[in-house]
Amino acid sequence: MGRPSWDEYFMGFVEVASKRATCDRGRSGAVIVLDHKLITTGYVGSAPGEPHCDDVGHLFEEVIHTDGQKTKHCVRTLHAEENAILQAAEFGIAVKGATLYCSLVPCIRCARRIRRVGIKRVVAQKRYHVDEETLELFRKHKIQLDVLENKVEIYENQ
Repeated sequence: MGRPSWDEYFMGFVEVASKRATCDRGRSGAVIVLDHKLITTGYVGSAPGEPHCDDVGHLFEEVIHTDGQKTKHCVRTLHAEENAILQAAEFGIAVKGATLYCSLVPCIRCARRIRRVGIKRVVAQKRYHVDEETLELFRKHKIQLDVLENKVEIYENQ
């Protein structure tokens, strides 16, 4: 076993962060890295002081995508990418030009936030089942996306 690449190294932190997730539909994690330094972490979880899905159940909303596809999403929690970005904001840490490492290709809502704060590269372990809008947004705005496993994550009540 050799020395891990930077991507392998930071994806290890994503895996550890994902273990803190509190919604069993998407136990994912995220870390933001700038100049090879880990600056924030995030995982799927409710805002501080709010109930967790693992304790009280999911809060589902149906989403209709631009292609007409309908999916269910739990909206009780913040996504790992959101929590990593919010942690940076909470502590006044700039993320412009950073790389975000995450479990799945971000949803379109998180993708918009990633673009807004100036993150330039995203490394995802796997594909997300409705990631076409994200792929288009990243292409349009020249955000580099590297997916390590071209495999779609499947979970219940998708």
